[in-house]
Amino acid sequence: MSLEMALLVAHAPSMCHEENVPVFQQSLVAGLKKMRDRIVEAGTEVVVIISTHFAAPFHHCVDVTPHHKGILTAFEALDLISDVPYEYPGDEELGKQLAAAGKRIGVPVLEVNDTTYVWDYGTVVPLRYLVPNEDIAVVSLSVCLSAPLEETYRWGTAIGQTLREGGKKTVFVSSGALSHNLVRGRENMPSRSEQAMDSQFIGYLKNGQYADAREMLNQYSRIAGVESGGRHLAALLGVVEPTQKAEVWGQGQSSASWNAIISFAS
Repeated sequence: MSLEMALLVAHAPSMCHEENVPVFQQSLVAGLKKMRDRIVEAGTEVVVIISTHFAAPFHHCVDVTPHHKGILTAFEALDLISDVPYEYPGDEELGKQLAAAGKRIGVPVLEVNDTTYVWDYGTVVPLRYLVPNEDIAVVSLSVCLSAPLEETYRWGTAIGQTLREGGKKTVFVSSGALSHNLVRGRENMPSRSEQAMDSQFIGYLKNGQYADAREMLNQYSRIAGVESGGRHLAALLGVVEPTQKAEVWGQGQSSASWNAIISFAS
């Protein structure tokens, strides 16, 4: 496998159906579509996606199911995501390789092979834009709520190494928000303090200061309420190498959270 690109993406529920996307989230959709084109141009064979809404309490779960098919109704957003079908090939071999890599470094990884498991909307929503033809294999990963950021970073490093060392062209996707202290009203922005922290964190990424972003993440995740406690970002920072340059393709709010589409490519 070769790691063609890593992505940070948004999954705001109002983005599920493109015709319902509000004006202030249009740049997020535009960014996802640009990344769709890059995924196709790279000849991507597998997308590995970690979602903040696939949240496991004690394990880092790896969905090794060889075929993913289901109908999603999101309990978090019943009015926006209801009866949404999906069907993607899986990659059991790669999933098992990732699980083995995590176990080798002492990370508690659990393989999941269950055709009755229904994906979460943090997985489904971005894939509707990134792989709209459902023709690229997907391996989905959970965040582990009891894992410290350092453990999740090490898990991300193992993921990145595994993807770089094999023979398939892969893209890693981290699906989740930045600041995430939610309020009612999807048009609402984060607080000024949260906006400042979001801007600083994104600035570190744009400047290739990944070590600084990693150091900032501990306090940033607590103060700004970063989604999943920042675990999806810790995994992303573990995957990304210094030679990969970050580019921002879209940003926008969702109920006082901040979201961005950012690519990392050599």
